[in-house]
Order: sequence, then structure tokens, then C-alpha cells
Amino acid sequence: MSLKLSVLDQSPVAEGMTAEEALANTVRLAQFVEELGYERFWVSEHHDTNHLAGSSPEVLLGHIGAKTSRIRIGSGGVMLPHYSAYKVAENFKVLEGLHPGRVDLGVGRAPGGMPIATLALQEGKRRDIDRYPEQIDDLLAYLHNDLPKEHPLHGLKATPNVQTAPDVWLLGSSSSSAILAAQKGLPYVFAQFINGEGGEHYTKLYRQQFVPSKYLDKPRNMVAIFAICSETEEKAEWVASSLDLSLLMIEQGMVSNGTPSPEKAMSYSYSPYEKMRILENRKRMIIGSPKQIKEQLFRLSEAYETDEIMLVTITYDFQDKLTSFRLIAEELWG
Repeated sequence: MSLKLSVLDQSPVAEGMTAEEALANTVRLAQFVEELGYERFWVSEHHDTNHLAGSSPEVLLGHIGAKTSRIRIGSGGVMLPHYSAYKVAENFKVLEGLHPGRVDLGVGRAPGGMPIATLALQEGKRRDIDRYPEQIDDLLAYLHNDLPKEHPLHGLKATPNVQTAPDVWLLGSSSSSAILAAQKGLPYVFAQFINGEGGEHYTKLYRQQFVPSKYLDKPRNMVAIFAICSETEEKAEWVASSLDLSLLMIEQGMVSNGTPSPEKAMSYSYSPYEKMRILENRKRMIIGSPKQIKEQLFRLSEAYETDEIMLVTITYDFQDKLTSFRLIAEELWG
């Protein structure tokens, strides 16, 4: 079976790097993986953090689309409960008009940041995640200009009136998101890089409970996972040590100025608890030589019953990131 690969980039900031450099690296990475033959390139939404520069996927995607020509571009994802579904539809219709047939709109319901950022985004109002399923319905109706007659805003159009609509994907890391995607008849991405447990089961639920819709006639799913590939397993482990320590720092609320170097990670004195957490977090990653990564990718493909996997790669050195994507592409596609 041929396997398609895609990329989710969070515009990570390494220690000593500026946010401007991180954003420029995201654009450079999109161009790089397009040349290698990757299927799609998504960017994320995170707020009030020093270690990730991607806070506004809509804005970043407009620039990335102009700097690339073939690869699909999209959000991984827009955190819909923060926003008006109408405005999100307008944003992505503009993107679709600029880059026809290339735009994915991935949506999620996570806050994408700490409670104080949520308060700022909501301007002090309570974030109502209970309306998320209704927001998805509204979003789809705005994108396709088919608000039902019983809708209080029937007749409203989301502009511009472009000829095509973005593909909507539901993102999640739990059973509830999988079931919601199935009920709405939409494609689904399980974020194993966020939750290392249960993904195969949740995706099976999605496939079992899928209801065909006007947007999709049969289940379509992906899995997104951290991936770090180097020429040797030893080098990959060295590079990945940065991510191990970075995740620990985030989990424990430690002050972080970005992804630490492998040297810093290797010299860190890990407690027994921290060593256990690293092992647990490794369920969210695939790490190794090109051959090892290929084997792990095909195992994932079989487990999730998918022909497309989305890779998330965070390294201290940007060159290690480029090397990882290049080695994986060469191993899979020659």
C-alpha cells in the first residue's frame, strides 16, 4: 500500500530563537516538504506561550499559500468555540479564493492555551463548548451557503462567493471528538501526539458509527504523531531528547524559553518520576532511523486503517527537522 504523509507544524521556538525566525522556518518547511512530495501542510493555534509561535493559522496560511504551489494547506486547527463560525467561514473562503482547491479547515474545541488566554479571546465571557456541535453545523452551512430555512439567520451569505469550499476536518484526542466526527459525516484526525492512549479504539468508533453526509460518503481518517528521524537510531535519540525535556517542562509548569538543546537535555538530572513521564510520552512519538520509522509508519497505518499519516516534528536545530522529513520521504518514496 502506498502511504501518503502530511505535516503539522506548530512554529516551535527553540531556546535562543526569535518568534520571527520560528515563523520563517515554518514557511521554509512548507516549501521544503512540498518539494519532497508531502500531501498537506497544516499549522496550529496556540496562545500565550513562549515555545510555539503559531497563534493565528488563518493569517499564516495566506502567506504559506503564496509561497507554495501544490501542497494542500490547512489549520490543525482553528479552536472554534473561541470564535464566530461565520467569521471563520469568511476567513477560509478568502483562503480558498486565493488558493482554490488547496485549503483544509481543521477545527477543534480545545482552548489552545491557559485560562487567562481564553478569557482574553472571549472578552470575559464564558467559553461555551456545549455549542460546538451547533457551531460545526453553522460553519458547514456558511461555507456552502445553505443555511436551513428554520435557521434564524437564513438568507445570510458568507463571502466571498468562491466557486469551491475548503474541506472541513474534525480534530480530536478523545472518544467524544471521534463520535462527533462520525455523526457529522466529516473526516477525522486523531492527535496521538497529544494523547498517546486510545487512539486506535477511538478511530474504530469513528469508523463504526460514521453516518454518510453530503460532504463525505465513507469514513476518512488520519493520525497525527510526533516523528523524529535521523541517519541512525542513536542520532535520532539524541535529537529527540530535546522534545522529551520540553514536554516535561510544559507538564510541570517550568519556565521555558523554547525547545532546549540536546546538550541541555542530556545533562539534565531526571527524577524517577520524570523518567517515567518520558516513557509515557514516548507513546506519542515515533523515533529512529529511516528503516525504523518506515516500519512504525506502516504499523500505524494498519492500526488506524488509514493511508495518510500527519507528522509533527520539533527539534532544537531546524536543520535536524529538515533532515528528518527528507530521510522519511526518501525511505518511503525513493
